[in-house]
Amino acid sequence: MTAAVDLPRADGVAPGDALRPADAVRLDAVTVRRGGATLLRDVSWTVRGDERWVVLGANGAGKTTLLQVAAGSIRPAAGSVELLGESLDDTDLDDLLPRVGWASAALADRLPADERVLDVVLTASYASVRRGIERYDDVDDARARDLLAQLGCRALAERAFGTLSEGERKRVQLARALMTDPEILLLDEPAAGLDLGAREALLRTLTRLAEDQTAPALVLVSHHVEEVPAGFTHAMLLREGQVVAAGPIREVMRSSLVSACFGLPLLVFRRGDRYNARAALLRLP
Repeated sequence: MTAAVDLPRADGVAPGDALRPADAVRLDAVTVRRGGATLLRDVSWTVRGDERWVVLGANGAGKTTLLQVAAGSIRPAAGSVELLGESLDDTDLDDLLPRVGWASAALADRLPADERVLDVVLTASYASVRRGIERYDDVDDARARDLLAQLGCRALAERAFGTLSEGERKRVQLARALMTDPEILLLDEPAAGLDLGAREALLRTLTRLAEDQTAPALVLVSHHVEEVPAGFTHAMLLREGQVVAAGPIREVMRSSLVSACFGLPLLVFRRGDRYNARAALLRLP
């Protein structure tokens, strides 16, 4: 088993000294519409602070929309959302959102290619994508370097972000997402575009994070069962904006349920805490 990593905390509190909120995210009968399309329909979901969730579904199933609702970046047409114990209808998002870590391809596209890797991580403290006139203390610099080291990127700190490989960029984005010591970490297809070696290296990193009891609640979106890291505890299957199944991962990652999620007959195999799937062979009459 891969050893857990004690991530450094932004506030200087020793790992394990602070309790995470019981519920990191709670959605109750959430529906999201855009134009004439319904992107999510009547979704209820709770993520507790010690849970690690993977959300699976085909392209267009509503996975990214679900993350955006959970992060407070879009409001539902119906239903209610609580983030870190606070109703999004009643709270100040400017105060709440720094407690949420986010990594996605859309964010990566906004990070300047010429920005120093260390600054890519540091600027998360101000929700900025480029270093400007803001000032950082030595403790901020030390935390950013510690996070890069924990994620195998110590040697990249002085490099320009645009010179990194795709796998290196993914790990730097993860360090950036952790910079503010978030209470929930939302990862939108973190392994997309990686070759086999880079994907497995990233999944090992996510497994270490999942096994760390001081790490935040985790939600990871993917459309490949092979990209579910070991150590994840729960799974949700989405199809056309509706929940097919959600719960403990070994109860959800079954051939019948995954087949219903993707709309074709699949066989799902588990080896240890990793999964793979292949199309079921149909007998011809």
